Amino acid sequence: MRVSGRSVLKRAAPAVLAALAFAAPAAAPAQIFLVPPVYPSAPIEGSDPLVGLPLPGATPAEYRAHLLWNLRSGLNVAALQCQFSPYLRTVPNYNAILAHHNRELAAAYTALEGYFRRVGGRNGPRNFDLYSTQTYNGFSAFNAQFGFCQTAARIGREALAIPKGQFGQLATNRMREFRSSLLPVPDGYNFTHVQVRLTPIALSPRDCASLPRNERRDCERQR
Repeated sequence: MRVSGRSVLKRAAPAVLAALAFAAPAAAPAQIFLVPPVYPSAPIEGSDPLVGLPLPGATPAEYRAHLLWNLRSGLNVAALQCQFSPYLRTVPNYNAILAHHNRELAAAYTALEGYFRRVGGRNGPRNFDLYSTQTYNGFSAFNAQFGFCQTAARIGREALAIPKGQFGQLATNRMREFRSSLLPVPDGYNFTHVQVRLTPIALSPRDCASLPRNERRDCERQR
């Protein structure tokens, strides 16, 4: 199933989460950074404004779901935006993450759905849809695509390496770095390496005297 950049999980359950897998079109390899950028990285709480949209009146459990959901959303966007480099494996890794952490993702969805119903009443489902759309849009990385994609690829690989049930802790540990990667940075190689200046090669003049007579005249005219 192909997922658009603005798609929203509706009435999620483990089976629905697994159904989000989509196929990647063929793409040519692409070079990323020669010197990978270093982004701020430290644990972050779900209530931190850097994580995403505000959730007024959210409980600690709802904030944890919010943090986890933002990480998943960012990896979803990366799977769509970073297909220019199969080396990053953002598509297959995202699909595998949905299957590996499906229970934790479904629980986060249920917690967020409950928050919007509790706060918004009848408008809860619509508000949740708007929240999901704006969260996806918040990971737009047009001006910082390389850094965002490379960071997403690293986080995606780590998400597959950790045991089930630890995706929320991964979000706590890596969300600050993930959000920071949305800011454009130059390739450090351009600033940490200097140009190599080569000494011009001096060529000896041609020995016209050794050439046949008809070639010797042309050679002497060129000197």
